[in-house]
Amino acid sequence: MKNRRYRSESWWNDPENPGMTALYLERFLNYGLTPEELQSGRPIIGIAQCGSDITPCNRIHLQTVARIADGVRDAGGLPLVFPMHPLQESIRRPTAALDRNLAYLGLVEILHGYPLDGVVFTTGCDKTTPAAIMAAATTDVPSLIFNGGPMINSYLDGQPAGAGTVTWRARQLRAAGEIDDAQFLQMLAGAAPSPGHCNTMGTALSMNCLAEAMGMALPGTASIPAPWRERGQMAHATGKAVVRLVEEDLRPSRILTRAALLNAIRVNTAIGGSTNCPPHLIAIARHAGIELDMQDWETEGYALPLLVNCQPAGKYLGEDFHRAGGLPVVLRELLTAGHLDGSALTVTGRTLGENVAAAPFPDGEIIKPFNAPLRERAGFLVLQSNLFDSALIKTSVISENFRLRYLSAPGAEDTFECRAVVFDGPEDYHARINDASLGIDEHTMLVVRGCGVIGFPASGEVVNMQPPDALLRAGITELPTLGDGRQSGTSASPSILNASPESAAGGGLSRLRTGDRVRVDLRARRVDAIVSEEEWQRRALDVPPAPPATATPWQQLYRAHVGQLDTGGCFDFACAYRGVCHTVPRHNH
Repeated sequence: MKNRRYRSESWWNDPENPGMTALYLERFLNYGLTPEELQSGRPIIGIAQCGSDITPCNRIHLQTVARIADGVRDAGGLPLVFPMHPLQESIRRPTAALDRNLAYLGLVEILHGYPLDGVVFTTGCDKTTPAAIMAAATTDVPSLIFNGGPMINSYLDGQPAGAGTVTWRARQLRAAGEIDDAQFLQMLAGAAPSPGHCNTMGTALSMNCLAEAMGMALPGTASIPAPWRERGQMAHATGKAVVRLVEEDLRPSRILTRAALLNAIRVNTAIGGSTNCPPHLIAIARHAGIELDMQDWETEGYALPLLVNCQPAGKYLGEDFHRAGGLPVVLRELLTAGHLDGSALTVTGRTLGENVAAAPFPDGEIIKPFNAPLRERAGFLVLQSNLFDSALIKTSVISENFRLRYLSAPGAEDTFECRAVVFDGPEDYHARINDASLGIDEHTMLVVRGCGVIGFPASGEVVNMQPPDALLRAGITELPTLGDGRQSGTSASPSILNASPESAAGGGLSRLRTGDRVRVDLRARRVDAIVSEEEWQRRALDVPPAPPATATPWQQLYRAHVGQLDTGGCFDFACAYRGVCHTVPRHNH
């Protein structure tokens, strides 16, 4: 029941300023809305549309927004759809990471400057979800996340072959001469069988699971496949729910707490989530004014087990995960084991524990019980170094072959030394990886730099480098890799990545040279170049390779203001703004 004036009424129903009220009303009447609708005192609900023809992973929302709007109207609200800056990982050059902060800024300006009382953010592909939750934190408008869902299952030779994950396998087969270009395309296209985002536990599905775990999405919505009827049904439920949020004045500031974010970190381990989630979650925390740092990812997440048997850390795909009960099953397992805060408030108006109290038990194959997991101690390790202050390694994707080759020396388990071969960006890597004079063998670490938020710019998904073709033909399919960029959440490479500060910002990677020895000690959480202190300091005087030229005005703004990956890749100045929609802007005429 309404017990206060809504924000939108300052535009459309202000008896103290009838002249401006008329001005704000008149142009909205030109497509058929009526004064009675706009002045009825009903909640005005924005629906942020991330789907378009240039965002195929989100294109399903061209259909879902109609059902969201139906739900809004059925609950007594008035829906208004508006566009979100496009974010499509697979097509945007140089990287879609450039657009997360741009989409965030656009959403904040729209929510601040227009007569909206609540919002449904449609999400899907990787950066849509963090951009939306960052905007929710800054504006503090009653908000719901509704994702478009993963593609249905895809198969290769009768076995699950997930989108993105199959790409890395296909690249290896092509490099080894086992498939040609036409077969390469066929493999990739076969892993994209329907509308939706990646059907693996890549960044898209990971972040949408974390949105649900944080309490910002309705229970059970994270993994519903995009084409399923339940996706449309939950779109309708989401539209109804956001009206209730406005009526109850339930805002993100009550939901986005440190407890909620720590829950998300723990869930990320259990689902085998993406290494892109840490910078996104830290960005959300900073915009919400919550203390969270990279070390929290190890402290809260490393010791927990992997429960979800989903590619790239496991065998199955997103549709299988949903059929097995999806995220509510995982949440209930973690809660029962005492590893989640069940008192955290969610968009249902109930606690996380109340939401999943009736969730089914694990099936034992796709979702494992806590006491019989797929892998023990499966979270991220946070590493330090003379090459960087902070970097990550995802332990749940360390294969048996990798462990045997590099991490199993008797008396020196979890440690190894390699000779570094350094590439200045992905172009250099692609141009020289097959150069025999580099002497790359199984005892080589491939290092790529110039790929961070300033250097790339915005941090490229390029660290999961594959070995030279000759090694692939010999059956060596992975080498140690290190870089100041990121990698796709669909990759099973145990890369040391997100190194901060990046080389372009003066990080130690700028001093590394091909031929240097690098020692990795996971027990000590160290990765160090074995170089004399005198030589190391001398190299500090060398000028690092220049990053690519700034190509657009936005890139210039981005490079001038972005922080490093270990602090979320945020615009530091923007993190000071919170609750911007608690007040109404001045009139425009």
